[in-house]
Amino acid sequence: TFITESTFGLPIYKWKPQHEVFDEINTWWKKNKSEGKTSVITGYTLGKSQRILKNVDHSIGKIFTHGAVDTINEILRLQGIDLPSAPRVTNDIPKEDLQGSLVICPPSAVGSPWVRRFLPFSLGVASGWMRLRGTRRRRGADRGFVLSDHVDWNDLNKVIKLTGAQRVFV
Repeated sequence: TFITESTFGLPIYKWKPQHEVFDEINTWWKKNKSEGKTSVITGYTLGKSQRILKNVDHSIGKIFTHGAVDTINEILRLQGIDLPSAPRVTNDIPKEDLQGSLVICPPSAVGSPWVRRFLPFSLGVASGWMRLRGTRRRRGADRGFVLSDHVDWNDLNKVIKLTGAQRVFV
């Protein structure tokens, strides 16, 4: 018997190859930069934020992080994990340095006064939940990127076939 937690264990959850998702993120960032906007993208503080940082095209512009993301990045670097440089957003950073940049922050930062310093900005949300219709609108995002650290339907079924387990829904 194979038992697992499966947040996205339904047939509608099928992920694109990662490089395609990052091509979408890079295209969005380039467009925003050309319009003089900061690109603010949300991802969970541990895991998703580092994945975004490692996989976006750093040649597009400067990348900054929210303090919560930066704290985790520093802990990971101390553990020997190689992460690109991305300074923490502080009040000392001139607004013109933030314009056209990419800022990685946790979802909780979006409704806070902290995010207003990036005006004008475009908000992107990176989450498996972006696969559902209406989620981007409910989260107030300009763009949604379907990016998840969880297994999707196809990979879950590969595991079930490999183990010979039966599929049981509770």
